[in-house]
Amino acid sequence: MTLGWGQIMRLGLVQAALGAIVVLTTSTLNRLMVVELALPAVLPGMLVALHYGIQLTRPQWGFRSDTGGNRTRWIIGGMAVLALGGLGAAAGVVLMQTAYWAGLALSVLAYAAIGLGVGASGTSLLALLASTTAPERRAAAATITWLMMIFGIAVTASVVGAQLHPYSPALLLRIVAIVAAGAVLLTILAVWGIEARLTAAPEPETLPFRQGLAEIWQEPRARHFTIFVFLSMTAYFMQELILEPFGGLVFGLTPGQTTSLSGAQNGGVFAGMLVVGIMATGLKRGSLRAWVIAGCLGSCAALCLISVIGTLGLLTAFTPLVVALGFFNGMFAVAAIGSMMALAGEGRGRREGTRMGLWGAAQAVAAGFGGLAGAALVDLFRLARLGDAHAFGAVFVIEAAIFVAAALMAMRIMAPRRIQPFVIAGE
Repeated sequence: MTLGWGQIMRLGLVQAALGAIVVLTTSTLNRLMVVELALPAVLPGMLVALHYGIQLTRPQWGFRSDTGGNRTRWIIGGMAVLALGGLGAAAGVVLMQTAYWAGLALSVLAYAAIGLGVGASGTSLLALLASTTAPERRAAAATITWLMMIFGIAVTASVVGAQLHPYSPALLLRIVAIVAAGAVLLTILAVWGIEARLTAAPEPETLPFRQGLAEIWQEPRARHFTIFVFLSMTAYFMQELILEPFGGLVFGLTPGQTTSLSGAQNGGVFAGMLVVGIMATGLKRGSLRAWVIAGCLGSCAALCLISVIGTLGLLTAFTPLVVALGFFNGMFAVAAIGSMMALAGEGRGRREGTRMGLWGAAQAVAAGFGGLAGAALVDLFRLARLGDAHAFGAVFVIEAAIFVAAALMAMRIMAPRRIQPFVIAGE
């Protein structure tokens, strides 16, 4: 048996829950450390890089779910660890105001827990999707579940941004606790009973993890796609930790306003993914490669314009350009994810989880590297006395150049594979 559309939608709720917790650490808590606590941008950059670095364990989580069965327990258990990490990260920021070193120590532990939780839950979820979805539905399933993740991110950022004004530490902790508890409950309700009805117990696996991973790395398509994921996701995540501080330092926006800005950006991502889904699956316009290239080049243009308006002080253009950046990011991301889901089932059998883990690890390393590099470059440019607008603007231009490089790589390595249409007949 394979997943029906209703079950795919249910699993997408887990992605929404993942995004809801993670966005608080990469947007709200990041901005509080840089602006309200006046800490160097590289500090939250290193914390976020830590949680992405921990996700190097993703291939092993995928391998375990491939060979041990019961992906459901890894999904729920990982979400519980993620929720505890998110709450601990918020508590760490609050504690830094009165006891810096104790707060930093708590933050390190919390961000490590976030990395473990995302790795275990996210990789097992994608492996379950890849292994139980019919081939003609995989790209569509990827689109649906990622749209739901972006929806969860956008809604959480917007609602938290509205509720966090006026800011207080007690209010922050209360909001994060509600989001974390809701995410765990939603995950349990979403996955309960699905796997048991669809999958049989796996056959015993004698191949060691390292040998299994090495076999996949020898597959040319898997190897080239891993490199592409790393390059493109480095560009995708470079602005993640600096966009909200940019709004606060250059345009004087409040914590609630910049959190809402993050929600608007992810709303743009949602719209970009939706447009690609409609155009490519409904109207059958464009290939995965074409949408990836268009998204990368559009993101490049948006970043260059954001850099310009920062130096000119054009606040009215800031939000529309951030939404445009999100829109083109969404176009690129959903096409790349569609390719990922399609490729997961190729090559040696019963290795969907390991392949998704490999690409997830490449994405995590790129996210950590990109976020940390962006934050560190801002600090270096500010130390060079470029001024806030020029320091941030220079990093946005560097990110734009990497997007161009990713587009060029996509032209060379990606086949012009079309996204499969949404096939509802026979549901």
